[in-house]
Amino acid sequence: MMSREMTSSFLLVSFAICQLIISVGPSELFRIGAIVVDGYFSVHPSDLASVSSDFGMLKSPEEPLAVLHPSSAEDVARLVRTAYGSATAFPVSARGHGHSINGQAAVGRNGVVVEMNHGVIGTPEPLIRPDEMYVDVWGGELWVDVLMKTLEHGLAPKSWTDYLYLTVGGTLSNAGISGQAFHHGPQISNVLELDVVTGKGEVMRCSEDENTRLFHGVLGGLGQLGIITRARIALEPAPQRVRWIRVLYSSFEVFTEDQEYLISMHGELKFDYVEGFVIVDEGLVNNWRSSFFSPRNPVKISSVSSNGSVLYCLEITKNYHDSDSETVNQEVEILMKKLNFIPTSVFTTDLQYVDFLDRVHKAELKLRSKNLWEVPHPWLNLFVPKSRISDFDKGVFKGILGNKTSGPILIYPMNKDKWDERSSAVTPDEEVFYLVALLRSALKDGEETQKLEYLKDQNRRILEFCEQAKINVKQYLPHHATQEEWVAHFGDKWDRFRSLKAEFDPRHILATGQRIFQNPSLSLFPPSSSSSSAASW
Repeated sequence: MMSREMTSSFLLVSFAICQLIISVGPSELFRIGAIVVDGYFSVHPSDLASVSSDFGMLKSPEEPLAVLHPSSAEDVARLVRTAYGSATAFPVSARGHGHSINGQAAVGRNGVVVEMNHGVIGTPEPLIRPDEMYVDVWGGELWVDVLMKTLEHGLAPKSWTDYLYLTVGGTLSNAGISGQAFHHGPQISNVLELDVVTGKGEVMRCSEDENTRLFHGVLGGLGQLGIITRARIALEPAPQRVRWIRVLYSSFEVFTEDQEYLISMHGELKFDYVEGFVIVDEGLVNNWRSSFFSPRNPVKISSVSSNGSVLYCLEITKNYHDSDSETVNQEVEILMKKLNFIPTSVFTTDLQYVDFLDRVHKAELKLRSKNLWEVPHPWLNLFVPKSRISDFDKGVFKGILGNKTSGPILIYPMNKDKWDERSSAVTPDEEVFYLVALLRSALKDGEETQKLEYLKDQNRRILEFCEQAKINVKQYLPHHATQEEWVAHFGDKWDRFRSLKAEFDPRHILATGQRIFQNPSLSLFPPSSSSSSAASW
């Protein structure tokens, strides 16, 4: 006799199957009905609603047919095999923490979302091998949980994102970048091995030595070639503490010269993290990304800038152990002497390594308490070649943005030689390029410059400016409206990427929300394909 829980689970699965049958037709009854998983399907309204929108909140929510909560890679493979073998090849999309901006994890009304977040009983726990300096983790594991587990062994991954409440599979499908990328490369440059469910429903192990094309293709592949169910991440000894320093500049040329100098340094005598941000209005100096500036001693732009124009903040850290406090003072002093910041603008704090890495989450909690987190986020992330970053500054920071930004603007350089060109991630064709991330939040009842349509129009104008000025930017976390735009985005990598898609997801089942390849059962692209990248905003 079934228990109440088993009966409830059976009814949910049966209902999910019925819903799928309605969509794909009676001929698919037996294939759909054959999906037996150790996790569970759900068609509960709250589950469907939870996967229908994302962090961006820019798209109208569209509920899928069902949500799969897998407990293993085989659960994912069974679903994808069914989709691959069905007459309609219904779409399947993996969803991590839902931190996409433009509905990239959506599948529409005819598809199934795979909820990868680590929460179902049976999902593999992180397996740490201190002797070999790696950790094996489930694709839906949050980076913050990976950090906590590895710290138990005095170890940590080498490369991070600024925000740790993202899934491993999600960031590896893009690149995964933060202030360590200049030295260690992005997160995709620190992966040793993957387990991937391809668009045919095959579970394939891949690495530098095994299924190499798939391995490199999946990294930065935007979910197009497979769903990452396991990743082997390289580790290093974790520091205990961080010296966190911010200094200001009024000259963009001096600011970028110092940043580029810092990322050129090798050996032990270097900073461990290099980022920066742009300040076009005074409020931004003391906002959530500047949280360690004392509220009792707010920074006044007038006190550090003679003309009240745009300021630039360099953000750097030095990792160390408690026993090395005297040594770190000397090293920081030596490094700071080579920089040309405004002398009166130095702000320094020391904190635990884990607290530094988790700094944005603390800011999130503050924003949630003010109902300022779950709002539209019309973010725009661009890779800008070094040769044109000064033109970008003049046209965007000192031009289009005006003196209101509605959120932080990050800017920092990276070294291209730390990125593996065999990956699917796309960067400018220069040895040094900058991330410019406009991380704005739209407020319905705010000032005009804080409203969604205003910020979306700014994004459009920024992209149009880059196109007209022939600044060959590449979007990070990209969003394009037509396949022609995607071809231009991938550039020289397009033919290889299309070939990999044909090999590993020939029916275009996976990640249809990215709008790169058209699923036969969907109509993703508009009739006209002549619009520019800017028109997609």
